Amino acid sequence: MRRRTEKQRDAWWTVLLVDPVATPLVRWTAKWTRLSPNQITWGSLILGLLAAACFAQGDWQWLAAGALVYHCSFILDCMDGKLARLTGRGSEFGAWLDYIFDRVRVLVCAIALMGGQFRSTGETAYIWLALAVVFLDMLRYLDALEIRKVRQGMRRKLLLRADAAALTGGEDASNGSTELRRPEPEADATALTSVTSGTSGASAPRISTPRLFFTRFPGYVRFRDFLVDHRIRTHLISGIEFQMAVFIIGPLTGAIVGVTIGAGVLLLMFELALVYRLLLATREFERVMASYGPEDVTTAQPAESAPSATATR
Repeated sequence: MRRRTEKQRDAWWTVLLVDPVATPLVRWTAKWTRLSPNQITWGSLILGLLAAACFAQGDWQWLAAGALVYHCSFILDCMDGKLARLTGRGSEFGAWLDYIFDRVRVLVCAIALMGGQFRSTGETAYIWLALAVVFLDMLRYLDALEIRKVRQGMRRKLLLRADAAALTGGEDASNGSTELRRPEPEADATALTSVTSGTSGASAPRISTPRLFFTRFPGYVRFRDFLVDHRIRTHLISGIEFQMAVFIIGPLTGAIVGVTIGAGVLLLMFELALVYRLLLATREFERVMASYGPEDVTTAQPAESAPSATATR
């Protein structure tokens, strides 16, 4: 049951505070109800809007109620994916719906929370905090999408060059580098995984971003292994933790300003770490590409997929 519903690695907040509740609820929901994953997603949004209504009141009692409702909303947000994996009723539209509703929930709750505090205190700092929360949430998603796009582009180029080398009888696809083909110690969304084979059966070299990262921070490996053993991903201050800090820890402790600023700084540091890992990957990518020798334009890109001059600005 857990293997089918829970992710191999997840945020520490989810593993410790959500899964123990969400997993049994998913099992009960699948057995005794006809609820679909999309209906669970709608329920998560409704609870998110209810949390925003509580936040807007400004008083501590309402803030505590809003934090509790927000956590329940997040539990439902995790349940829809678990139910989809358990029942096989997931869909592409459901994934889109979940993505959009997450952004709507953060936007509405940020405006409501900081707006309620501004109305109660008159301090303009809360207006800036609302803008900062929305900006950081947008930044992390745009950054993730662009990083994924760059990595996919590097994978395609490596595959094309490996195929070209194999077809022309050139250097071995691995280019004599066993280090580049070693398994990565951590396969996550920020790692550049290998391209296994192309049309000619050539194997493209692996760009092991974690290997390059770990050589600079060797003490990180033990810490990472401990987290992986407990199903916790190494992204300790990513988007989920940022949301929980702003909309749960801050309201419950009455330290909305300090908690939001602290969580925002940590999230920015995390995003910079991702960018640094991408930089290491691109440098290694360029080294591997250069080792193949001058690029043959005719094999660098299939003619039918080459962009036209009018399509590129």
